[in-house]
Amino acid sequence: MTRPRPRAVLWDVGNVIVRWDPRALYAKIFREPAELDRFLSHVCTLDWHVEHDRGVSFADNAAPLIDRFPEHAEHIRAWDERFAEMLSGPIPETAAVIEALAGRDVPQFALTNMPQSKWPIVQAISPAHFGYFRDAVVSGDEGVIKPAARIYEIVLERTGLSAHDLLFVDDSAANIAAARDMGFHTHHFTEPGALRNAVAGHGLL
Repeated sequence: MTRPRPRAVLWDVGNVIVRWDPRALYAKIFREPAELDRFLSHVCTLDWHVEHDRGVSFADNAAPLIDRFPEHAEHIRAWDERFAEMLSGPIPETAAVIEALAGRDVPQFALTNMPQSKWPIVQAISPAHFGYFRDAVVSGDEGVIKPAARIYEIVLERTGLSAHDLLFVDDSAANIAAARDMGFHTHHFTEPGALRNAVAGHGLL
């Protein structure tokens, strides 16, 4: 039996639509590369940050870390206070595909692991493109993150679509695998220049 083609696109956000990298901020704070690497691998790690994506507040998540590393209190708080400096603009190839899909009236949605309080900041990076989305599921609002099955279920509930109706684009192999297991069409975003052909290959452009 032939699998139905997707009729809508579900976008990840960070490093698919908008570039996000803590180094963009902390390279301004730590001039020595070794010091920068040490801070991001031992203090403000991505494992620590993922709790923000689950909905834990920055204040609550920072407090025990500051207790452990009081000498870095200001740097730890900068993750929250200077979050916008981790963002370095939209990815042009993705922006062009979003516009092309909008021109064909293809429904578009977002699914992002992100602190709820930072979602408006991210949207402000590219308001025209985010304006094409009919809905966005933000992990910080839901208390669950990709690749947990529950967050994909929330997408289906919110959109009213089936998994096979959606092409999911994400830069994480784990997130892509979880979505594929649930029946989504998927594209693992690793090379921006390959995106348009991948979307077109699903009959959406």
